[in-house]
Amino acid sequence: MQFSTESSTSSPIVAPSLVDVDGAASRALIEDTLRELDSELIGLKPVKLRMRQIAALLLVERLREQAGLATGPPSLHMCFTGNPGTGKTTMALRMATILRQLGYVRRGHLIVATRDDLVGQYVGHTAPKTKEVLQKAIGGVLFIDEAYYLHRPENERDYGQEAIEVLLQFMENRRDDLVVVLAGYKNRMEQFFRSNPGLHSRIAHHIEFPDYSLDELMEIAELMVRQRMYAFDEGSRQAFREYLQLRVAQPHFGNARSVRNAIDRIRLRQAIRIMQQSGPIAKDELVRIDETDVRQSRVFQGGADAQLAASGRAVADRNGAKELL
Repeated sequence: MQFSTESSTSSPIVAPSLVDVDGAASRALIEDTLRELDSELIGLKPVKLRMRQIAALLLVERLREQAGLATGPPSLHMCFTGNPGTGKTTMALRMATILRQLGYVRRGHLIVATRDDLVGQYVGHTAPKTKEVLQKAIGGVLFIDEAYYLHRPENERDYGQEAIEVLLQFMENRRDDLVVVLAGYKNRMEQFFRSNPGLHSRIAHHIEFPDYSLDELMEIAELMVRQRMYAFDEGSRQAFREYLQLRVAQPHFGNARSVRNAIDRIRLRQAIRIMQQSGPIAKDELVRIDETDVRQSRVFQGGADAQLAASGRAVADRNGAKELL
């Protein structure tokens, strides 16, 4: 099946007794978008399958509408759960594109927000602040990261509940032109929904993003290095694999995000190494990552954080988390 930049609603696609599914899919460019997603994100097969299923459902609903069959506005609000760096924001962006191509939202843009963007600090501040963000998101997707921080029942003077109430109104009244994606750790999101059943009832799609395997993390690293026009040699490639094996076991590991941070630190070490050399150097040396550039990381030194992680005594601190590179 082939999926085009024209909206699937731009012209009738239904013959008296036939429905041109391939034509509608082609006009919506869905397959192209999903292929781009495959090239951008390593792994995540269950997530990609779910995105493909949702895209197919939306396309068929559009075809049913054009064929004069009974349809209702699909519930498209979603919950993405998983650890940091597993592609949740990228997936939301691609979902916004698919929704625009099928005519479910007008603009297909993505607005990313956190508690600080929605909740005010004094009486009368929260509702207009939340509405302003929601108005910016109309016609696209609003992605609320760490959504559970909106709800702080232990603080009687917290205004998060007011933001949730405004959010609920928009999710219900503007669902024909706004999709809300709530994201965060799985256990925290489950607790959040138990405390806010009104939100849970409006979420149609719950999608879990798994952590990357070691092989997938190496594939991500190779892709990032190539994109920056660098290259591992045999020694540095093996060293980085060993780095990942150690780093995954330590606190605050952020999947692809931590891989990106590690590569940025490696580039700094490579630059220092090159600057310390005297005389001309081969052009290839500006590209090559040396094993020493990787092994200078403190992760190989078995520091305090590594020992805590190995013994299971480390506790992730959201506000104080720092990358150990």
